[in-house]
Amino acid sequence: MPEMFAVNTLAPYILTALINRPKRLIYLSSGMHRSGDTTLKDLAWEHRPWRGEQAYCDSKLHDVLLAFAVARFWPDVFSNALEPGWVATKMGGQGATDDLDAGRRTQVWLASTDEPAAKVTGEYFYHLRPRAPLPSTRNAELQEKLLESCGRFSGVGFASGPKPHGRS
Repeated sequence: MPEMFAVNTLAPYILTALINRPKRLIYLSSGMHRSGDTTLKDLAWEHRPWRGEQAYCDSKLHDVLLAFAVARFWPDVFSNALEPGWVATKMGGQGATDDLDAGRRTQVWLASTDEPAAKVTGEYFYHLRPRAPLPSTRNAELQEKLLESCGRFSGVGFASGPKPHGRS
């Protein structure tokens, strides 16, 4: 199974399914999620020719779907996704035009602030502000299809029932 799917999709799913329910979850996505394949066919790229950029887009779409599914099933958890922007990192390259610090600040803000704007669930953020995600990420059937597929790949089921908060 390609590492992109394992690291960007399956790992967050497994961690979410196995942890004691926290007060907040933040999933790191990308604006490139808008180009992800919403059919959710061949998630692990076993039958289609490998295309790294498309696999990345798909995995970031999965992260938003996961964040929104968690928000729906666990209403007592603030579960959100964010895009840090296109930043100058080894992956983003030196030509990246966005502010690395702004992406980091959004993650910290969502994880720790008591500001009402951050104490929401099922939202998508960019630089401390809500941003519209791909509309299909709000589709409950698509979210559940991802959860079921990840459960099959990993052997770990997603429990939607009550589970106590762990440490925040």
